[in-house]
Amino acid sequence: MARLPRLAIGGEVHLVLHSGHNRQPVFADDGDRRLFLDSLQEAHVRERVSIHGYALLPDRVWLLATPFESHGLGRLMQATGRRYATAFNRRHARSGTLWDGRFRSTVVAGEATVVDALIFVEQSPVREGLVAWAGDFEWSSARHHAARSIDALITDPTAYWSLGNTPFERAATYGTLVTEPMADERAKQISDAVKSGWALASSTEIPALQRRTSRPLVARRRGRPPSSGATSQ
Repeated sequence: MARLPRLAIGGEVHLVLHSGHNRQPVFADDGDRRLFLDSLQEAHVRERVSIHGYALLPDRVWLLATPFESHGLGRLMQATGRRYATAFNRRHARSGTLWDGRFRSTVVAGEATVVDALIFVEQSPVREGLVAWAGDFEWSSARHHAARSIDALITDPTAYWSLGNTPFERAATYGTLVTEPMADERAKQISDAVKSGWALASSTEIPALQRRTSRPLVARRRGRPPSSGATSQ
């Protein structure tokens, strides 16, 4: 069966996962992480992709982003990945592939779902046992959203603005949400969506999204389709 094209819709939020080749580390030290963020900063402006959240884990990167045009996401990841891989190889006197062949991504729709996806990204260092609280991890956007620091790379998603009427209210609400452990079932649902490429959205949001792309958004049900009419005995 032919591989489906990557799901990308301009103007919609996307959850992105880019892993190291064979799960090898993609960051050796903080200098590498700064180089990656510099590469991302340059590319997101040129390709017109808003970055809402990120987490730089040892062997992979999570992003939450909105491309202005559907092709922008792929161009962002290609430009960032290539520039960073070149700098990484030069810096560590190595050669060869750094990234897995294809980044994974999916569309995220609905305010509550976008907030969940942002929490999922920023809690990833906690799930990996790197820190006890998301805001303790220096190389993610969690401290920005909890008002512990200002990250010029970040454009808050519209869903984040719904958390309160003032910056203080939004940060306080989000700070509480990101502190509470996400249910394992919900975390798996989000992770499975980005790895499979099926949209992370409710059944009520799918029709509007589907009108904007010819690419299927949900997996077809297995088995033979139901008969169009009943057979009398």
